[in-house]
Amino acid sequence: MNSFLQTMCDTSHARMWQAKSVKPLDAVVCEALAMPKMGALRPNTEGFDLIAEIKKASPSQGELSQESETDLIQRAVGYAEAGAVAVSVLTEPERFGGDMEHLRAIAAELRPLGVPAMRKDFIVDVYQVWEAAAAGAGGVLLILRILDDHIIMDMLEAAAQARMFVLLEAFDERDLQRAVPFVSVNKRVLVGLNARNLDTQEVENQRLITLANRFPPNCLRVAESGLSEAKDAAAVAKAGYQLALVGSALMRDKNPKDLVAKMLVAGREATQW
Repeated sequence: MNSFLQTMCDTSHARMWQAKSVKPLDAVVCEALAMPKMGALRPNTEGFDLIAEIKKASPSQGELSQESETDLIQRAVGYAEAGAVAVSVLTEPERFGGDMEHLRAIAAELRPLGVPAMRKDFIVDVYQVWEAAAAGAGGVLLILRILDDHIIMDMLEAAAQARMFVLLEAFDERDLQRAVPFVSVNKRVLVGLNARNLDTQEVENQRLITLANRFPPNCLRVAESGLSEAKDAAAVAKAGYQLALVGSALMRDKNPKDLVAKMLVAGREATQW
């Protein structure tokens, strides 16, 4: 496994065991099942959607925001009001400035708007899927590269019980092929391709175009990393992606609602050709 991913997995395991020592799995499951459900992700009929992201830092770009939790909530609500179909919330604290409380607070504010929050982290144990559900998340991101098939199936089952959607994140064609059986057993599974090179942390945008036709059949395709302008959304939409996950560009933008709206318009116009 790539050294960056290995480090993130190790720290994720440590956070999981710490959380589990405070609140055991049974208690978290009960809490999750008692939460109001967001229901299924609702893609727009116009053919292209945005998952807008909340993150305070990035390993490749450093600090992105010094906003308070209140400011982050307002930003997330702005994303939803501008048309984002979901809001991704980083919960990894050491390299991304995330916090489970950010997820909990944002999910609560988004619930009346009908827009789910998605936990994005280096999830390594089914406990963390239930932990996300207990915090109010309507979705969770799972990285194929760091999980074996058995664990993924357990996580998909937990997500299904909690009525959460799952974004399976791939980095190359091999990852995309691994996703095939998981898509076939769960209709709430999306598959994303991250264009970031894990060794250099550089974004290789052409990978999104080259591998656009290598996805499992009949799945919603998500373009991840390196999208910063309306023309980027148009390019991936034209290549066949139904969604894009956009983070750093939105966190840096002084008017993120406007950028969300512009990317949605450009992506939807591109699907009409």
